[in-house]
Amino acid sequence: MTAEEYYIEGNKFRKEGNWQAAINNYLEAIKLDPESPAVEAKRMVDSILNFYCKDMFNP
Repeated sequence: MTAEEYYIEGNKFRKEGNWQAAINNYLEAIKLDPESPAVEAKRMVDSILNFYCKDMFNP
């Protein structure tokens, strides 16, 4: 598969909520093409998974 195909596959998994499969596909795309849009997509997924609401923990 090409970097673009991995990126598209990653987007499909992301939309389904399958975060790990999306990250795996983005990493493969980045490995093949370090300039791929998968770099930003992976950064966004990482941000989503690392998000938490500080106000919820400190009422």
